[in-house]
Amino acid sequence: MRPRGVLTAGFALLFSLASGPIASAAWAAPTPTPTPSSTHEHEGEGGDPANQVDVPPVSTLAAPSFQLPFPCGQTWTGNNSASSAHRAYEIDFNRGSTAEADRGDTVVAAAAGTVVISAHQGSANGYGNLVKIDHGGGWTTFYAHLNSRTVSAGAQVAQGQKIGTVGRTSKPGNNISSHLHYEVRQGAGYPGNIRKAVFNGVTFGYPIATVTSKNKCGGGGSTNPHTATSVCGSGYKVIDSAALGSNGTVYLTYNSANSTNCVATIKKTSLGKATATTAYLEVEGKTRVTDTGNFEYYAGPVRGSAPGKCVKWGGKVGTNTYNSPSEHCGS
Repeated sequence: MRPRGVLTAGFALLFSLASGPIASAAWAAPTPTPTPSSTHEHEGEGGDPANQVDVPPVSTLAAPSFQLPFPCGQTWTGNNSASSAHRAYEIDFNRGSTAEADRGDTVVAAAAGTVVISAHQGSANGYGNLVKIDHGGGWTTFYAHLNSRTVSAGAQVAQGQKIGTVGRTSKPGNNISSHLHYEVRQGAGYPGNIRKAVFNGVTFGYPIATVTSKNKCGGGGSTNPHTATSVCGSGYKVIDSAALGSNGTVYLTYNSANSTNCVATIKKTSLGKATATTAYLEVEGKTRVTDTGNFEYYAGPVRGSAPGKCVKWGGKVGTNTYNSPSEHCGS
C-alpha cells in the first residue's frame, strides 16, 4: 500500500527487460525479512482472503511467464520499501509526477489464468478493490486498490487482458494515494508464500526499479498496437490531431460524460525502441501537465478536467513538435 504523499520516482531511469527463460533461483522461497522501516501509518493491508470460486488444481513445474501488469510500452516505477504494510516482496507501482496522476490507468493480467477474487474487500483488509488470478500450479497474482474492476470471479483471462484500473480504494480510514499494489504468491502460508516478481524473465530490481512493459507487445513490428482512445480509455473520442512528421501523431480526445480532455502521442517509427516522446495538456487557468520520457510506443495519457475551458495541447516525437493555440473551449 502506498501512503498518500509518497511519490515514486518518475521516468528518470529505464530498466531494460531481457527475454529468456526464468531462472529457477528467481522463484525460490524468500528468506523472511523484517518489515521495511517507515514513519508512515501502518495501513493493515494483507492477509489471505478467501477465494470466491474454486479452481481445479493444475500440476506444473514451471512458473508462469509473467509480464508487467500494464499495457505494452508503458514505463512504471515499482517500490517495495515505501509502505510499512509490506511483509515481503510486494510492489507498489506508479508512473505519474503527482500523487493522483495514475488514477484510472489500465491494469492488465500479468499472465493467463482464472479470476478467483473480484471484489471490494471493505473492512476485511486494506486491499480495497481486489482482483486475484489463479495461474495454476499454486501460482497467483494480486492486484489491489483498483479504482474499478472489469472482470468477474470465475472469468478466464488472457495475458495482457484488462482487469481493472489504478485507484486508491482501501479499508475505511486508510489515507492512501493512487497506485497498483501487486503481489506474486506460490502455494499457501502468507506471507511466506509471497515470491519475488519476475517480468519478461527478469527479476524485479528490489527495492526500487523502473521497468517497461513487454506485455502483449508482439515483438514490436511496423504497426503500433495502441491508439489514442485505447490509451486514454473508455468514453474518450478524438476531437483533434496533429502529425509529428513521419514519427507519430499527437491526439486530443474528449470525454463528454465528465468534461475531461486527454492527450496521447502515438509513435509511428522506432516501435518497441525507447525514444524521446512527449504529450502535454494545459487547461485554461491551470498548470500544464506533461508526460515526457523515452517511450517505446506512446506518451500519455495526460488528462485534465476542462468544463467550459479552453485548452492548449501538443506533443513531440524525436525532433518533430506540435504546440496548439488556446482552443476547443468547452469540448
